Amino acid sequence: MFPRVILNGTMIKKSQQKKITSPCNYKERFFVLDTQELMYSECRPGKKPVLKGCIRLCSIECVEIVFTDLPIPCSFKYPFQVFHDNHFLYIFAPDNDCRLSLKKATSWNPRCRELHGALQKTVIALQNYTPLTNKELALQKDKVYTLVDTFHPDWWKVQDKMGNTGLVPSTHVIENSGNNFERFEWYSKNMTREEAEDILIKEAKEGAFMVRNSRQTGVYTVSVFTKASSSNREKNPGVKHYQIRQTKTGEPTFYLAEKYLFHSIPELIHYHQHNAAGLITRLRHPVTQAGGCSQAIAGPSQDEWEVDPEELDFGQEVGRGQFGLVLQGRWREKKVALKIIKQECMSNEEFKEEARIMMRLCHSKLVQLYGVCTQRSPMCLVLEFMDNGCLSDYLRNKKGALSQNAMLEMCLNVSEGMAYLEMSNFIHRDLAARNCLVSKEYVVKLSDFGMTRYVLDDQYTSSLCSKFPVKWSAPEVIRYCKFSSKSDIWSFGVLMWEVYTEGRIPYENRTNAEVVESLNAGMRLLKPKLAPESVSMLMEWCWKEKPVDRPSFALLLHELSSLSYL
Repeated sequence: MFPRVILNGTMIKKSQQKKITSPCNYKERFFVLDTQELMYSECRPGKKPVLKGCIRLCSIECVEIVFTDLPIPCSFKYPFQVFHDNHFLYIFAPDNDCRLSLKKATSWNPRCRELHGALQKTVIALQNYTPLTNKELALQKDKVYTLVDTFHPDWWKVQDKMGNTGLVPSTHVIENSGNNFERFEWYSKNMTREEAEDILIKEAKEGAFMVRNSRQTGVYTVSVFTKASSSNREKNPGVKHYQIRQTKTGEPTFYLAEKYLFHSIPELIHYHQHNAAGLITRLRHPVTQAGGCSQAIAGPSQDEWEVDPEELDFGQEVGRGQFGLVLQGRWREKKVALKIIKQECMSNEEFKEEARIMMRLCHSKLVQLYGVCTQRSPMCLVLEFMDNGCLSDYLRNKKGALSQNAMLEMCLNVSEGMAYLEMSNFIHRDLAARNCLVSKEYVVKLSDFGMTRYVLDDQYTSSLCSKFPVKWSAPEVIRYCKFSSKSDIWSFGVLMWEVYTEGRIPYENRTNAEVVESLNAGMRLLKPKLAPESVSMLMEWCWKEKPVDRPSFALLLHELSSLSYL
């Protein structure tokens, strides 16, 4: 008996390369569904269709329609998933009838019906999450996970598409079923404007905020405290109120600033917690209805990283930076570096935020943070000790003695650390040889994360336009204070130049104003004599005028790894 065709037509298939850092692709494919198989082909003008995949219907275990509040990044707006042979096929159909056809075609399969009945709720990851214990599960932003259990308000058990289960912070995911945000601590359902102002002014923390119901039914307001209020006409100028608005399209789209649109309120809040993006200040500290700033649960609790000051022995000074001194010391019989923070340079809250950032990041090419000491004044960070000091000094001390392999290895070490930051949605903002340290084993590691920022859209515009090192900065940073992983790439190119000039200062005989003028004229640093042509080309790639033309750190790491010297 010949198979009977049930459906044929063009749909969009979502795919991703094997590397988790590679972007998702949305490709048009011509699908043919008959009573035996589901096939899809690539159609090219003037050429024969190329078969890209064929799935027998008997191997399909589940076909499920996807309902999502997230923006759909392609022209077809009706997604569904096909689960077969331990794989997922994610397809976007042009209409609802089209996606229902395949679901109906598999309804005879007893296993498929059983799985349909047993399907559980799904959640979408709002951000990446790196597990800290073997009981936890890694999250990738925008990926869908099966919700297994919500037995704890702060930690939910989820399952990924490979069948791995584990705990994740409940604030890092949102149910794939609408705008359910009552569980978030920043939501105060029946809070009035006056009550919100009283609570936030009492907290008096820059960026303290809450979300409350507006007087208009179905409308919500974000109330945020700032020390830099833009209006003196308000009753309490320390509190700014922003109404969460919706576009008038068919799908709900929420925004506080028109350029930044989101399909759920938790997504909107999560974004503005990391980027001001049109607001007077970033939403830094969620405040509960009863008052008091809630603490983010991502990362270890303070008890886990608090160091007893009685366990610390302070030694001689080994460095001095923007935020204070670095001393050699000992902690629990281990040699450590103690970064002492100047009280006038950083508030207690800023210090703890820097510590939380460093504790979340864990990689062999990052200087490890062992803990913090906040029970003494001034406070300090307890860090991995790097015997050979900062990279810029090391390069100058070893001038004439470094091999091509050694210099390439230094660049590789730094690119590995930066690729990890890039994958974790962090930007460094102050990448230079002076902010890298060299271990006893001559491994170069990234340090000084005081300027590191976690971002969601790979771009951070400094609201204060704080000071930055011009000679290491990309044109968009100098002109607009716009930082991104691409501006870090520019700085990495300068760092490579430092390595291959054995520690020279870039543009050493020019003022900052002269450097800016040269960059605007399209001029770049000259090729170092010690740099092979292949390395010089990578530097030039890092210094492309348009950020979009520069490589990612993942790609740069791949290119550097492919170089070898005899």
